[in-house]
Amino acid sequence: MFLVTREIDFCYGHRLLAYEGKCRHLHGHNGRAVISIEGESLDHRGMVLDFSDIKSVVSQWIDDHLDHRMILNREDPVIPILEEMGEPMYLLDANPTAENIAKLIYDFTAEHGFPIAEVRLWETPRCFATYRPAR
Repeated sequence: MFLVTREIDFCYGHRLLAYEGKCRHLHGHNGRAVISIEGESLDHRGMVLDFSDIKSVVSQWIDDHLDHRMILNREDPVIPILEEMGEPMYLLDANPTAENIAKLIYDFTAEHGFPIAEVRLWETPRCFATYRPAR
């Protein structure tokens, strides 16, 4: 099995509902999504997938939808205030944990036909969450 990986850096804010720690407050991260694509064979170029294909689809989507946005649970009571202020947001049905953001990126990548193995989301230089489906 071959595996290629591309790292995508982006900045985002969030907060967690029904959480007792510091992350219940609005705050931001310099995140890094690590996208791993797998394949049993290589194409005529000797590649699983060209890194630029990941960039043009996945990195562009992250730049357009997650970068420099507040990623919030759609039930968050702060949403109307941020909307009134014109702040960019991305809303989830779940808490915007590192785990759920990793799954969001995984699902987008899979829906666009990439043979994705996993997504790792680094929330800080020492903390990350990984999503990969059960096999």
